[in-house]
Amino acid sequence: MMKNVYWIIASLAVIIGSAIWWMTTPHMPSAEVVVYTSVDDVFARPIAERFEQQTNIKVRLVPDTEETKSTGLLNRLIAEKNRPLADVFWSGDPVRAAILKAKGVSTIYRSPQAEGLPKRFSDPDGHWIGFSARARVLIYNRNLVPDDNKPNSIMDLLDERFKGKACIANPLFGTTSMHAAALFGGLGEAKAKAFFEGFVANGGKILSSNGEVRRRVAAGEFAVGITDTDDANVARLEGKPIGVVFPDADGMGTLIIPNCAVLIKDGPNPEAGRRFIDYLLLAETEKALAESEAAQMPLRPGVPTPDNVISVEQLRAMLVDYEKLSGLLETLSKGYLKAWVEEN
Repeated sequence: MMKNVYWIIASLAVIIGSAIWWMTTPHMPSAEVVVYTSVDDVFARPIAERFEQQTNIKVRLVPDTEETKSTGLLNRLIAEKNRPLADVFWSGDPVRAAILKAKGVSTIYRSPQAEGLPKRFSDPDGHWIGFSARARVLIYNRNLVPDDNKPNSIMDLLDERFKGKACIANPLFGTTSMHAAALFGGLGEAKAKAFFEGFVANGGKILSSNGEVRRRVAAGEFAVGITDTDDANVARLEGKPIGVVFPDADGMGTLIIPNCAVLIKDGPNPEAGRRFIDYLLLAETEKALAESEAAQMPLRPGVPTPDNVISVEQLRAMLVDYEKLSGLLETLSKGYLKAWVEEN
């Protein structure tokens, strides 16, 4: 009963907050905003459509491909730096946002709607703002792995019991690349290399994407894999025999991956870009992403979520400096990780 009351109160707060944003923000008829996004189209488009309905600003949404997630659009934004075509980059992770800052592609925007969001998930200089998050998780096929033998750490993928039965996505792309950089940053070069080399020595396989990891573990082709919480939730909704573990709760912790809103420097529609970012940061948007198949975790305290979505506060989060990871990722993607993928 108390949970229902809390849900109603929290939902009303979200509705009231959105109404205040709507009433206090000037409308811009016949305007347009160009949004590049590495977030899956099925999750990003409904948010963009709600924004269009509330503001009469047309959103031109430019998504990335699954296999080159984040990297394709990142390179495009860098290439367009002197004549930008995008107004906003809605990034699925903060590392790409930090790279754009370092390359001089983004500009400072301190949105009034960022109030209440944890500052540790945003750039202190104001180049990107973090909101709804995913986490990197272990998934296992319950028909192949009993719950009492499930993996609890990513290091368990090197264990004999999972020999030839583990998979990860290509670490040159998407959130797997960020995870790889976080391991090098957190464990140090020697231990991180030992993980990647031990994974291959134990018969682990590199797949094209997190989505393929989810599909092939769900099908029983592999026993365990590393993916994101949104992919794990899709498997749950499909009724697949999948178990989910937030890894290393007793050690280095689970990697948290917030979405990031980035205003592009000298974009063609700067005011509309700021308006779109304001909308992304609303509690209404975090609630919608939590209730979608993405099952994202709101960063803003008090946003109501379904039972299957846990809060960030319930996790032992890996300690990372997202900005430092950006430089490390660039080095690894041209060096060790590139060679590792080519060799395996």
